[in-house]
Amino acid sequence: MSDAVAATLQSTLGQIRVVSLEDGKAVIEYEVGPQMCHSGGVAQGGFVCGWIDAAMAHASISLMPEMTPMSLELKVSYFAPARPGRVTAEGWIERRGRATCFAEGRLLDPEGKVLAKASSTIRLIPRDAVEAAAKKALS
Repeated sequence: MSDAVAATLQSTLGQIRVVSLEDGKAVIEYEVGPQMCHSGGVAQGGFVCGWIDAAMAHASISLMPEMTPMSLELKVSYFAPARPGRVTAEGWIERRGRATCFAEGRLLDPEGKVLAKASSTIRLIPRDAVEAAAKKALS
């Protein structure tokens, strides 16, 4: 058994900082490390998806911090490879209802080139209910 502390989601994704978070929009910087890449030094697509998904979730939280976003559907289109170095994920809410919102996002390289775009349908669940369910599951 190891005494190692588990990595956080943010550190696993290589999050550097949340650049902005307001009015249904979020911008997050990530560092693409070689451990995230497969052959040819290209970031694995799951990381690209995760970066944009996180930005879209943060965008929903900026509007409704009392709600926990849960992805119901997620579509990603990949245009160019993400390579080691800095990338920026942007997410925004296109439309919001009481229990669901529709988000879009994209991943940019340092020069502003769009590497991927995504859209998501997000279920909004009261944070208290999510935390209570998590406690119950652990007991």
